[in-house]
Amino acid sequence: MKVRKAVIIAAGRGTRFLPVTRSQPKEMLPLLDRPLIHYAVEEALDSGIKQVIMVTARGKSAIEDYFDHSSELEHFLEQKGDKERLKQMRAMSRMADISYVRQKEQLGLGHAILVATEIVGNEPFAVILPDDIIDSPVPALKSMLGVYEQYGGGVLAVERVSDEDTSRYGIIEPEKVAERIYRVLDLVEKPGPSKAPSRLGIVGRYVLPPEIFDALKVTPPGQGNEIQVTDALRLLLKQQKLYAWELEGVRHDTGTPSGWLKANVAYALKDAAIGPELKAYLKKLL
Repeated sequence: MKVRKAVIIAAGRGTRFLPVTRSQPKEMLPLLDRPLIHYAVEEALDSGIKQVIMVTARGKSAIEDYFDHSSELEHFLEQKGDKERLKQMRAMSRMADISYVRQKEQLGLGHAILVATEIVGNEPFAVILPDDIIDSPVPALKSMLGVYEQYGGGVLAVERVSDEDTSRYGIIEPEKVAERIYRVLDLVEKPGPSKAPSRLGIVGRYVLPPEIFDALKVTPPGQGNEIQVTDALRLLLKQQKLYAWELEGVRHDTGTPSGWLKANVAYALKDAAIGPELKAYLKKLL
């Protein structure tokens, strides 16, 4: 069955960005001229996804406003004669079919996926974590959907991590089946380097079968007293095959202030209008 839906998880509290996230959703922090959540939606659409399901939480209404139609703003731009920005704003409100569902308790990524059960229904779906901005020639999710269509099992995005970083990721035990493609033999949530079965860590993209919901429903709380999707995937692995795709391009972890700042610098340096001036400024500073 073709993957038509993507679940974007935007329910975290953003505590690492306090105090700004007291009133500003972390997902609305800017990466150049658009918020982080915009890149997630754009990647889904560029990968052929037809419907986006946004999992949000209390205090995240700015996300809904961002993708909504704004007649006042469009009228202002029209009166001003700013045709280019008017065109952009109209395109924004039409860019995707977006549904919203709330995670009322912060019980982990697995729980956040679970609250989308009714909207997803009995079909495969993608999951995007907007903290992970992946700069690649082909959208990361599009590549993963190609793996799903070829092999017929759930697909996890993985990236090689250092020894000291294994305790920050779910780590897979891999069996290579093709270039950048692995069959997943096992998964471990945030192991130390001595217990990690590889150095391939799971990052913020998944293509999952609907059976993951049944696994999540019986997954007990794990690390941090949260429902870990890695634990649910271990249960699913007993029933069907899972694969991993080693991502191409550069992944920016914007979930921390330093990672967010680095992503802005990297994207700005690539921008034709901003890049040369910024490069000269940074040389002057350093």
